[in-house]
Amino acid sequence: MFNLAGYGPQLLSGTVTTVELSLLSLFLSFVIGLIGASAKLSRNRPARFIATLYTTLIRGVPDLVLMLLIFYSLQIWINNFTDWLDTLQNAVDFELQLDPFTSGAITLGFIYGAYFTETFRGAFLAVPKGQMEAARAFGMRPFLAFRRVLFPQMMRYALPGLGNNWQVILKATALVSIIGLSDVVKAAQAAGQATFRTFFFICIAGAVYLLLTSLSNGVLLLLERRYMTGVRQAVL
Repeated sequence: MFNLAGYGPQLLSGTVTTVELSLLSLFLSFVIGLIGASAKLSRNRPARFIATLYTTLIRGVPDLVLMLLIFYSLQIWINNFTDWLDTLQNAVDFELQLDPFTSGAITLGFIYGAYFTETFRGAFLAVPKGQMEAARAFGMRPFLAFRRVLFPQMMRYALPGLGNNWQVILKATALVSIIGLSDVVKAAQAAGQATFRTFFFICIAGAVYLLLTSLSNGVLLLLERRYMTGVRQAVL
Protein backbone atom coordinates (compact mmCIF):
# COMPACT_ATOMS: atom_id res chain seq x y z
CA MET A 1 0.00 0.00 0.00
CA PHE A 2 2.86 2.35 0.87
CA ASN A 3 4.15 2.52 -2.70
CA LEU A 4 5.86 5.73 -3.79
CA ALA A 5 5.87 4.63 -7.44
CA GLY A 6 9.51 5.60 -7.86
CA TYR A 7 9.03 9.15 -6.56
CA GLY A 8 10.86 8.54 -3.28
CA PRO A 9 14.10 10.29 -4.39
CA GLN A 10 12.15 13.36 -5.57
CA LEU A 11 10.27 13.56 -2.27
CA LEU A 12 13.52 13.19 -0.33
CA SER A 13 15.19 15.90 -2.43
CA GLY A 14 12.18 18.15 -1.90
CA THR A 15 12.35 17.55 1.85
CA VAL A 16 16.04 18.52 1.93
CA THR A 17 15.23 21.67 -0.06
CA THR A 18 12.44 22.52 2.39
CA VAL A 19 14.77 22.16 5.39
CA GLU A 20 17.52 24.22 3.74
CA LEU A 21 15.06 26.95 2.78
CA SER A 22 13.60 27.01 6.30
CA LEU A 23 17.01 27.30 7.97
CA LEU A 24 18.21 30.08 5.65
CA SER A 25 14.93 31.95 6.08
CA LEU A 26 15.25 31.53 9.85
CA PHE A 27 18.73 33.04 9.80
CA LEU A 28 17.61 36.03 7.73
CA SER A 29 14.53 36.54 9.93
CA PHE A 30 16.72 36.36 13.04
CA VAL A 31 19.12 39.01 11.76
CA ILE A 32 16.33 41.29 10.52
CA GLY A 33 14.47 40.80 13.80
CA LEU A 34 17.46 41.90 15.88
CA ILE A 35 17.99 44.95 13.68
CA GLY A 36 14.29 45.81 13.70
CA ALA A 37 13.96 45.42 17.47
CA SER A 38 17.02 47.59 18.04
CA ALA A 39 15.53 50.23 15.73
CA LYS A 40 12.16 50.21 17.50
CA LEU A 41 13.85 50.62 20.88
CA SER A 42 16.36 53.26 19.76
CA ARG A 43 16.13 56.97 20.44
CA ASN A 44 16.38 57.70 16.74
CA ARG A 45 12.91 58.75 15.55
CA PRO A 46 13.41 57.94 11.83
CA ALA A 47 14.68 54.47 12.75
CA ARG A 48 11.67 53.87 15.01
CA PHE A 49 9.31 55.10 12.31
CA ILE A 50 10.80 52.88 9.60
CA ALA A 51 10.78 49.82 11.87
CA THR A 52 7.20 50.47 12.98
CA LEU A 53 6.05 50.97 9.39
CA TYR A 54 7.80 47.76 8.35
CA THR A 55 6.21 45.60 11.04
CA THR A 56 2.77 47.18 10.54
CA LEU A 57 2.72 46.63 6.78
CA ILE A 58 4.14 43.11 6.86
CA ARG A 59 1.84 41.85 9.60
CA GLY A 60 -1.19 43.45 7.99
CA VAL A 61 -0.90 41.83 4.53
CA PRO A 62 -1.37 38.09 3.83
CA ASP A 63 1.84 36.11 3.38
CA LEU A 64 0.86 34.84 -0.07
CA VAL A 65 0.25 38.36 -1.37
CA LEU A 66 3.55 39.56 0.11
CA MET A 67 5.40 36.61 -1.39
CA LEU A 68 4.13 37.37 -4.89
CA LEU A 69 4.79 41.10 -4.53
CA ILE A 70 8.31 40.70 -3.16
CA PHE A 71 9.25 37.89 -5.55
CA TYR A 72 8.31 39.76 -8.70
CA SER A 73 9.32 43.25 -7.52
CA LEU A 74 12.71 42.01 -6.30
CA GLN A 75 13.64 40.77 -9.76
CA ILE A 76 12.38 44.01 -11.33
CA TRP A 77 14.51 46.08 -8.95
CA ILE A 78 17.57 44.00 -9.71
CA ASN A 79 16.97 44.32 -13.45
CA ASN A 80 16.62 48.09 -13.11
CA PHE A 81 19.82 48.24 -11.06
CA THR A 82 21.82 46.22 -13.57
CA ASP A 83 20.43 48.35 -16.43
CA TRP A 84 21.55 51.45 -14.55
CA LEU A 85 25.03 49.98 -14.14
CA ASP A 86 25.15 49.24 -17.86
CA THR A 87 24.56 52.92 -18.61
CA LEU A 88 27.62 53.97 -16.62
CA GLN A 89 30.85 54.58 -18.44
CA ASN A 90 33.15 51.53 -18.58
CA ALA A 91 30.58 49.49 -16.71
CA VAL A 92 30.69 45.73 -17.01
CA ASP A 93 27.69 44.27 -18.81
CA PHE A 94 26.13 41.60 -16.62
CA GLU A 95 22.72 40.24 -15.74
CA LEU A 96 21.61 38.81 -12.43
CA GLN A 97 18.72 36.37 -12.25
CA LEU A 98 17.39 35.15 -8.92
CA ASP A 99 16.59 31.46 -8.70
CA PRO A 100 13.43 30.35 -6.83
CA PHE A 101 15.43 29.14 -3.80
CA THR A 102 17.21 32.45 -3.26
CA SER A 103 14.06 34.44 -3.94
CA GLY A 104 12.07 32.27 -1.55
CA ALA A 105 14.62 32.60 1.24
CA ILE A 106 14.84 36.39 0.89
CA THR A 107 11.06 36.68 0.74
CA LEU A 108 10.39 34.51 3.79
CA GLY A 109 13.22 36.16 5.72
CA PHE A 110 11.86 39.61 4.98
CA ILE A 111 8.28 38.65 5.88
CA TYR A 112 8.97 36.85 9.12
CA GLY A 113 11.65 39.31 10.15
CA ALA A 114 8.71 41.53 11.15
CA TYR A 115 7.42 38.89 13.56
CA PHE A 116 10.91 38.29 14.94
CA THR A 117 11.21 42.05 15.45
CA GLU A 118 8.25 42.11 17.79
CA THR A 119 9.41 38.95 19.57
CA PHE A 120 12.85 40.39 20.21
CA ARG A 121 11.45 43.77 21.22
CA GLY A 122 9.34 42.18 23.95
CA ALA A 123 12.28 40.05 25.07
CA PHE A 124 14.61 43.05 25.27
CA LEU A 125 12.07 44.93 27.39
CA ALA A 126 11.72 41.94 29.72
CA VAL A 127 15.41 42.06 30.73
CA PRO A 128 15.86 44.32 33.77
CA LYS A 129 17.66 47.55 32.91
CA GLY A 130 19.94 47.08 35.89
CA GLN A 131 21.68 44.21 34.08
CA MET A 132 23.09 46.50 31.38
CA GLU A 133 23.84 49.20 33.92
CA ALA A 134 25.88 46.69 35.92
CA ALA A 135 27.71 45.59 32.75
CA ARG A 136 28.63 49.20 31.97
CA ALA A 137 29.74 49.68 35.57
CA PHE A 138 32.17 46.80 35.09
CA GLY A 139 33.61 48.59 32.08
CA MET A 140 32.15 46.32 29.38
CA ARG A 141 31.92 47.73 25.90
CA PRO A 142 28.41 47.78 24.33
CA PHE A 143 28.95 44.74 22.09
CA LEU A 144 30.56 42.70 24.86
CA ALA A 145 27.73 43.59 27.24
CA PHE A 146 25.19 42.62 24.59
CA ARG A 147 26.88 39.27 23.93
CA ARG A 148 27.51 38.27 27.53
CA VAL A 149 24.69 39.93 29.45
CA LEU A 150 21.76 41.06 27.35
CA PHE A 151 21.57 38.41 24.62
CA PRO A 152 21.55 35.28 26.84
CA GLN A 153 18.84 36.74 29.09
CA MET A 154 16.85 38.07 26.15
CA MET A 155 16.85 34.63 24.51
CA ARG A 156 15.33 33.18 27.66
CA TYR A 157 12.24 35.32 27.12
CA ALA A 158 12.27 35.12 23.31
CA LEU A 159 12.49 31.34 22.89
CA PRO A 160 8.74 30.57 23.10
CA GLY A 161 7.98 33.18 20.44
CA LEU A 162 10.96 32.11 18.33
CA GLY A 163 9.78 28.52 18.47
CA ASN A 164 6.35 29.48 17.20
CA ASN A 165 7.83 31.67 14.46
CA TRP A 166 10.18 28.90 13.35
CA GLN A 167 7.35 26.42 12.97
CA VAL A 168 5.34 28.97 10.99
CA ILE A 169 8.35 29.55 8.70
CA LEU A 170 8.75 25.81 8.25
CA LYS A 171 5.14 25.42 7.16
CA ALA A 172 5.20 28.62 5.10
CA THR A 173 7.84 27.12 2.80
CA ALA A 174 4.93 25.32 1.13
CA LEU A 175 3.90 28.69 -0.32
CA VAL A 176 7.23 28.96 -2.16
CA SER A 177 6.14 26.14 -4.47
CA ILE A 178 3.96 28.68 -6.31
CA ILE A 179 7.10 30.47 -7.57
CA GLY A 180 8.59 27.28 -8.98
CA LEU A 181 10.72 25.89 -6.15
CA SER A 182 10.95 22.09 -6.14
CA ASP A 183 10.20 21.57 -2.47
CA VAL A 184 8.39 18.63 -0.90
CA VAL A 185 4.97 20.05 -1.80
CA LYS A 186 5.95 20.52 -5.44
CA ALA A 187 7.34 16.99 -5.57
CA ALA A 188 4.17 15.59 -3.98
CA GLN A 189 1.99 17.44 -6.49
CA ALA A 190 4.04 16.17 -9.42
CA ALA A 191 3.91 12.59 -8.11
CA GLY A 192 0.18 12.80 -7.47
CA GLN A 193 -0.60 14.13 -10.94
CA ALA A 194 1.56 11.49 -12.62
CA THR A 195 0.13 8.55 -10.69
CA PHE A 196 -3.42 9.86 -10.15
CA ARG A 197 -2.87 9.46 -6.38
CA THR A 198 -2.83 13.11 -5.41
CA PHE A 199 -4.47 12.58 -2.01
CA PHE A 200 -1.90 9.93 -1.05
CA PHE A 201 1.13 12.03 -1.94
CA ILE A 202 -0.25 15.18 -0.33
CA CYS A 203 -0.69 13.12 2.85
CA ILE A 204 2.97 12.11 2.52
CA ALA A 205 3.93 15.79 2.30
CA GLY A 206 1.83 16.53 5.39
CA ALA A 207 3.53 13.70 7.27
CA VAL A 208 6.94 15.15 6.34
CA TYR A 209 5.98 18.53 7.78
CA LEU A 210 4.61 16.85 10.91
CA LEU A 211 7.88 14.97 11.36
CA LEU A 212 9.95 18.14 10.89
CA THR A 213 7.87 20.14 13.37
CA SER A 214 8.05 17.30 15.91
CA LEU A 215 11.84 17.19 15.64
CA SER A 216 11.89 20.99 15.97
CA ASN A 217 9.97 20.74 19.24
CA GLY A 218 12.71 18.51 20.63
CA VAL A 219 15.44 20.95 19.61
CA LEU A 220 13.51 23.88 21.08
CA LEU A 221 13.10 22.00 24.34
CA LEU A 222 16.87 21.49 24.55
CA LEU A 223 17.46 25.17 23.85
CA GLU A 224 14.96 26.14 26.51
CA ARG A 225 16.75 23.99 29.08
CA ARG A 226 20.06 25.54 28.00
CA TYR A 227 18.92 29.13 28.47
CA MET A 228 16.94 28.39 31.63
CA THR A 229 20.01 27.06 33.42
CA GLY A 230 20.25 28.59 36.89
CA VAL A 231 16.70 29.96 36.82
CA ARG A 232 14.34 28.80 39.53
CA GLN A 233 11.16 27.35 38.07
CA ALA A 234 7.86 28.30 39.66
CA VAL A 235 5.97 25.37 41.19
CA LEU A 236 2.20 25.51 40.90
